Amino acid sequence: MSLTISRILHAGYLFECGGTRIAFDPIFENPFSRNCHAFPEVRFDLEQVRKLDLAAVFISHFHDDHCSLESLDLLDRATPIYLYCQFDELFAMIRELGFEQVHPLRTDEAVAVGPFTVTPREALDAEVDSMYQIEAAGVKVLNVVDSWIAPPALAGLARAAPWDMVLWPFQTMREIEVIAPMRADHSAPEVPQEWIDQLRVLAPRYVVPSSCQFVQEPWSWYNHAMFPISYRQFTAAVESALPATRVVRLDPSVSFVLSADALTAAAPLSWVLPVGDQDVDYGYRPDAAPPPTADIARRFEPLTDAQTALVMDYCRTGLPDKYRTMELPEDSYFKKPRHWRLAVYDHTGAVAHFDYRVEGDAIEPVEDGAITWLTEVSVAKIYAALALGESLTSMYVRINDTAFDATTEEEIADADVVDDPLIRCLFNDAFGAYQAAQLRRLKSAAQLPRDVQ
Repeated sequence: MSLTISRILHAGYLFECGGTRIAFDPIFENPFSRNCHAFPEVRFDLEQVRKLDLAAVFISHFHDDHCSLESLDLLDRATPIYLYCQFDELFAMIRELGFEQVHPLRTDEAVAVGPFTVTPREALDAEVDSMYQIEAAGVKVLNVVDSWIAPPALAGLARAAPWDMVLWPFQTMREIEVIAPMRADHSAPEVPQEWIDQLRVLAPRYVVPSSCQFVQEPWSWYNHAMFPISYRQFTAAVESALPATRVVRLDPSVSFVLSADALTAAAPLSWVLPVGDQDVDYGYRPDAAPPPTADIARRFEPLTDAQTALVMDYCRTGLPDKYRTMELPEDSYFKKPRHWRLAVYDHTGAVAHFDYRVEGDAIEPVEDGAITWLTEVSVAKIYAALALGESLTSMYVRINDTAFDATTEEEIADADVVDDPLIRCLFNDAFGAYQAAQLRRLKSAAQLPRDVQ
């Protein structure tokens, strides 16, 4: 028997051995996660996807670019789903989708599927992520997904070295930096030394730069600001530090046969359809100037009156009510009294201001005073977060994009961007919002069996 490894999209892979096929974090959508467009570009033959015969699907964590109900909806409901997640709600949603076998995964507890042994390993954030040790046909593959390796796990993985292949997340995604670009360090970073040190411990024969560098709308400045590490840079750094290791790029649809002796090309996946040039790399531009939030807001379609009213009511009452129920971090910038302004822009670029005095978990509207924290966002994106499960990655929220007085500037320098009241109210304790919105859409479109509805 031999092991064939194929890339689907993002952190999605298909493994095949002896006629048994299993998938990891399969996404059959582009864009995925609402507004992440595959880079390089791909499409899917969904009719072929619906005919896939998978012995199991393994999902590493609940983030919507790894666990999509609209992708799972394409699969046979008898397919066993193995999910690493601390929240029962997601298991219930997948069962409500109609899947008959939905199993929780636990670190270091192996799952046997035909010729495969799949063992979840502990990630650095064990409350969210997991990694996978995959063994078949006499070879060992470590799928790090997009987590980081916990020190205790690294010691165990070192005992299994040398590895035949490691699927390594090679991005340092600047999700926080694009939220506060005025205050971010925009220098192009090096490949982290910690990555090199850990790969030396693993001593792999092959390393695959894993998780695709997605882009957003064609006009988006994020397309040159999010991913500073290129394929070329990663390859040069790893192969220079580990001369015995070969870095192999595995674009969507591409397949290889991995054996104890070699890595050879195999036929590509017929249902993943590359579009255009695939030998592309992300064009990171640290000097790219972000456009004003008003200009970004003009790019989005206008909301209906009812949708706009929902957002405005949330800003006036729903958000403050939510904020008062939340536990404030011990080191929060808002432990002291602050004047927070939420600036909400509509599709014409017009702005509505909501000003609050925030102290601890208390929040009340105010009419005047010196602003000490500023949040800017499009009304369309607040609606998308509330009703559609949109994630922070594509919200275009802008934090503190202005110059404050000297005292505020000194204090704000140590503040955590995600301490922002809007971010906390929309995304803290908002588990499964994306999948819940997907499930509502699937039900509404009558794509579920009648007894499930």
